[in-house]
Amino acid sequence: MRRYRKTFIAAGALAVTSAAAYAADMPGTRPPPFLPPPAVTDTPYGFDAVDGGWYLRGDIGHRWGRVGNASTTAPFTAPSDSKLGDGAVGTVGGGYKRNWLRGDVTVDLGSSQKYTGTTLAPGDTTAKIQTSSILANGYLDLGSWFGFTPYVGAGAGATYLKMSDYQSAGAPPFTNTSPHRQWNFTWAAMAGVGWRVAPNMVLDLGYRYLGFGDLNTNTDVSGQTTFKNVAAHEVRIGVRWYFDDARH
Repeated sequence: MRRYRKTFIAAGALAVTSAAAYAADMPGTRPPPFLPPPAVTDTPYGFDAVDGGWYLRGDIGHRWGRVGNASTTAPFTAPSDSKLGDGAVGTVGGGYKRNWLRGDVTVDLGSSQKYTGTTLAPGDTTAKIQTSSILANGYLDLGSWFGFTPYVGAGAGATYLKMSDYQSAGAPPFTNTSPHRQWNFTWAAMAGVGWRVAPNMVLDLGYRYLGFGDLNTNTDVSGQTTFKNVAAHEVRIGVRWYFDDARH
């Protein structure tokens, strides 16, 4: 009987010791011995976006022109079926990012785009329109997943518009083909995604809408033509280069 009592006491002590050791592990400092260790995921630059700092940017893109309608000096007939063709756009600029907020100033140069309209016959009214813009822009970065950061933004500034090579089968104007230049208020709306391809470099793919306002031809003895609501849809790709290595 004494031998069995010693056996029970030893077994009880072993159980108490095991329970105490397991209780010591409860806060989670070590996983239970029967579970495998957590997997370690390694990516080139982690999952975070660039935290902040000064940056330079450059973009190129394709532009689809848009024009609302045209009006002319009475009593002449305004062109109908107004269309503005495609073009290219290039952007350079610089800005600053802090956490999820970002702002920059950009200069944009657009290629010449062809306007076509109808006065007496389809496509008998033509012109070329070119734009150069300077914009102040603000963006909200919407969080980062695996190096990808979607964003939305808006901008405002001014555009230097040039109307040239106006030709029409009817008036106005058909005697004055010299270029007309003017400055207009311009606004922009943007959305896109940035991809962190290096510790201080982000590849930017985005969409932008630009509203340029109304554009006039030169005035001649027959009057003037005004193109309403000139605008552009753009798809752009570019790079933002940060001065500091912002890797965590």
